[in-house]
This record gives sequence, structure tokens and C-alpha cells, in this order.
Amino acid sequence: MFWRNAILAALLLASLVTSAVSRKIDPAAAFNSRMAVQPIADRDETLVAKEVAALPAQRPGVIDLYAIGVAGDGTENVFRNETEYFETLMRTRFHARGVVTLVSNPDSVGKKPRPLASYDDLYDAVTGVARKMDKREDILLLYLTMHGSHDHELALNFPPYVDDTLVPDDLRFVLRKAGIRNRVIAISACYSGGFIPRLQNDDTLIMTAARSDRPSFGCGADSTATFFGRAWLVEGLNRTIDFAEAFRHAQGRIQAWEELEGDDPSHPQVSEGAAIRKRLAAWRAQTTPGPTVAYPWPLDDLDHPKPDAGGDDAPSP
Repeated sequence: MFWRNAILAALLLASLVTSAVSRKIDPAAAFNSRMAVQPIADRDETLVAKEVAALPAQRPGVIDLYAIGVAGDGTENVFRNETEYFETLMRTRFHARGVVTLVSNPDSVGKKPRPLASYDDLYDAVTGVARKMDKREDILLLYLTMHGSHDHELALNFPPYVDDTLVPDDLRFVLRKAGIRNRVIAISACYSGGFIPRLQNDDTLIMTAARSDRPSFGCGADSTATFFGRAWLVEGLNRTIDFAEAFRHAQGRIQAWEELEGDDPSHPQVSEGAAIRKRLAAWRAQTTPGPTVAYPWPLDDLDHPKPDAGGDDAPSP
């Protein structure tokens, strides 16, 4: 009996130790993290609701464009830069009926309060925009810029407030749940081509910065724009309001930059359904583009790279 009790006690102690190790965080730290996160989550719910409430309602008989920009990783300013520029570009040049941005960045919890790029905030933003638009007539443009992984996970990362990932089925669920029919999706992230199989259909144009098995380039602590963001947003969409044509421009530019840098090709991908092609053509026919929009941050001379330059063109992890 003594030895049996001793063995049972030892097994219990071992299980407790294993459980403690597997948590990888002590209870006090977990409590402090929750105390930091919950007020931000409550704040974000209010901020998203306020942004959605301010959106103009759709106009019957007019194909309206609504846009959502998502800067998913708050550890580098490059993603914030692109999303802020995306908002200005949509309002000024594309006359978007409404724009909502989710930006994970220190500014968003400081001097410039904005909802962060969490799954909950993305769900609320897409659902809210869907209520404002005609879900069968109007168009949603969704731009996501962040790090991506080999496993096709987009990083929703801004410690201690957000620590999550967005996988293809997550995004598919959010869009299907909202019931938005006409969709344009652009993803600037490594391995983002892995999102195409789960999102492509007749009513969707999806463009990605890389093939499912390739990294993309241009992120980094000192970078101001990713290769895809610069080639598609800054250059392409200032040349044309045709999203697919701007993508074709971006493909050529990215290929040239990668060759000059000696990088393995990222092979940006596109899938365009026949129905969304017709819907976008009808939207362009009624749209007079506004003036071009200058990028407010300095851009490296990628056409004449400096010898042995590194850092800014490293692929996303």
C-alpha cells in the first residue's frame, strides 16, 4: 500500500509539472495579459461599430465600391504604411463609398486610435460593411498586408493585444457569412497563394504576392513598402483603376526587382472569375478616377539596387 501510494503521488506530481510546463506562461502573467487585452477588445468593438455607422449607405442602381484594409502584423511599420496609403488611395482616386481599416501598430493604441487587426475585428468590419452595401450589386475590395507562413497562416500579431493567425478557411467563413457576392481580395504576404484554392469562385478576383510555396519580399524593420504593395498599390493602381491590369503591371515589376536583387522568384498569383470580371468592367464604366496619390514615405531605388544591400528585401518569415 505504501509503495502504491508513493507511486500515485509521484505520477500526480509529474502530471502537474507537465501541465505547468505546457502552459508556457505563469498564471500571474496570463492574468496581466488578459487585463491588457480585454479593454482593447472592448474599445475595438466600439471603434469598428463607429466606423461602420459612419459609412454611407449604398446607392440603388449604382455599383458602389467598399474597401477594407488590414495591417495584420504590428511589429513592423511597413504594414501600417500600406494600409494607411490604401485608405487614402481608395477615398481619393477610387471614390470608394466607404473605407474601414484595421491597423495593428503602436499608434493604434496611442496617438491615433484605430481598431486592431484581430479576427474578431475583421469579422465585425466585414459584417458591418455587408449591412451597408447591396451585397449582390456592390463590390468589396479587401487588402491584407502582413507576414505569412509556409502553412498559409497570415500573422495577426501585436503583443500583448493580438496573437492569432488567419487561415484560408477563416477568411472564407467570414466572407460567406457576410453574404457579400462580388469580392476583390489582394494579399501581400509570403506563401499567400495558398489562399486561392479556398477563396476562388466565379464572383471573386483574388491576387497574391506569392505562390503557395514561395516567400514574397520587401518587408523588414527599415522597409516602407513591400514589393507587392509598391508594385500593385503605389504604381499599378495609380496607372489604372483596373485591379487585374494593375496586377499584371505588378508581376513584371516584381520579377524585375527580384532578378536585380538575386532573389528566388515569388511568382505572384491571380484568379479571376468571369462574373467578377464583368462586374468590375461595369463599375469602371461608371467611375471617373481621381488624381494619382503620392506615397508619403520614402521608397528605395529598387531599379538600381546598391551592391550587397540587404535587410529590406528579406522575405517574410
